[in-house]
Amino acid sequence: MWGEADIDALALIGLASSVSLLSGWRLYLCIFATGLAMRTGWVALPEHLHGLAILANPWVIGVAAIGLVAEFFADKILWLDSIWDGIHTLVRPVGGALLAMAIVDPQDPAWQIVSLLLGGSAALLTHGAKAGTRAVVNTSPEPVSNVAVSLVEDTATGTLLLFSLYNPAIAIIVALFLAVAAIATLLLLRRIWRRMRAISSGVPGGGKEPPQPIGGS
Repeated sequence: MWGEADIDALALIGLASSVSLLSGWRLYLCIFATGLAMRTGWVALPEHLHGLAILANPWVIGVAAIGLVAEFFADKILWLDSIWDGIHTLVRPVGGALLAMAIVDPQDPAWQIVSLLLGGSAALLTHGAKAGTRAVVNTSPEPVSNVAVSLVEDTATGTLLLFSLYNPAIAIIVALFLAVAAIATLLLLRRIWRRMRAISSGVPGGGKEPPQPIGGS
């Protein structure tokens, strides 16, 4: 478990970053799992992180559970998942920003503003990678891949979140991994979309259309 000696600036940044990044995947799961872990005493955060204590409120856990169930099923239905992602383009970054701000010491307003901005940006980053990936997966005519990707996201979010809350070193590693993976995914998605657009426009090989000879053949 975390002790006072284990909490330093780097650990706080790692925890805030990992929770924000994971919120871009599953905001309701992050709120529910963190609140339930605190409610049951599995995770005992230090006093200066009391901003997260609100997550252990039964009402917050209950509302997060409803959102979690709704997201679990919506995320596994073809194209409904993309509609859900579109609706949460604003919700997830705001939620990630607020979670990051709650983790940082409330006695330091400057750090709270920084965490608010970075937390929102981090959640938006992973949300963009997730939404783009699901849009590409949805082009497949069968629903199996959609459900499989969604289940992987569910499992990965829950596992990485619990590890991040339990150990500060793991939280830093998780944050770095998620940031690099999200950026790499966005770059790959950009290439895929450009390739698909080129194919749909009839340009062979996805490259530039060859110039037409002057005066005909």
